[in-house]
Amino acid sequence: MILTTTQSIEGRTIVEYKGIVFGEVISGVNFLKDFGASIRNIIGGRSSSYENELLSARTKALRELEDRARAMGADAVVGIDVDYEVLGEGGGMLMVTASGTAVRLG
Repeated sequence: MILTTTQSIEGRTIVEYKGIVFGEVISGVNFLKDFGASIRNIIGGRSSSYENELLSARTKALRELEDRARAMGADAVVGIDVDYEVLGEGGGMLMVTASGTAVRLG
């Protein structure tokens, strides 16, 4: 499965558009991660716990998008866009949404 942010794939022809596909992940950020991040905010530096949570959520959203595209009979997804949103009381939830167009290549 080819996943790309571009609208076409060099050297390949799109022969069929299967439709828009999405992958969504909503992830809670626990108290310990919040506490560690607040310390980093005071002393400076990167928050590896938040970075790891973001990486995991993005990877899961793209995997879900790929699985849904495959179920539609696609062999690629073009025009992928990844969006991030903070939800919940106090911003304790992270939502990652990946969307794109599922296509079949010739």
